[in-house]
Amino acid sequence: MTTAFYPGSFDPITNGHLDVLVQALNVAAKVIVAIGVHPGKAPLFSFDERANLIRAALGETLPERAADISVVSFDNLVVDAARKHGARLLVRGLRDGTDLDYEMQMAGMNRQMAPDIQTLFLPAGTASRPITATLVRQIAAMGGDVSAFVPGAVHQALQAKRK
Repeated sequence: MTTAFYPGSFDPITNGHLDVLVQALNVAAKVIVAIGVHPGKAPLFSFDERANLIRAALGETLPERAADISVVSFDNLVVDAARKHGARLLVRGLRDGTDLDYEMQMAGMNRQMAPDIQTLFLPAGTASRPITATLVRQIAAMGGDVSAFVPGAVHQALQAKRK
């Protein structure tokens, strides 16, 4: 049984993240969604809120696979966290060539540190390529409609934060 490790901040999970997660479930029996927690950063959503939004988003999109994900936090090297959770695949989503350049550097470094963990690049779908969590947060904070960029549960949570 192959376990994939999908790291990110997921603050909040977007349709782009969800697209990559669904693709990862097509190649792995189980996906561990790993939320990076950094003491120097102040996220919009707490770890628990992000974890619940990830579960809700997958439940809306692919309910039959909801039991095949788990959500964990990590604050160390991604390869160490993946290894701790028994993952053999490291999932990375790509939107464009800029992402590829950066991710190739990371994959090379990760392979040097953990040759037993393979990086798997998954391309974002056309509709989700321009979406970033940063832009979603900024648009939502200014009262813009982000419903096309995030799952329904996230849209509701963003609206609640704004009130």
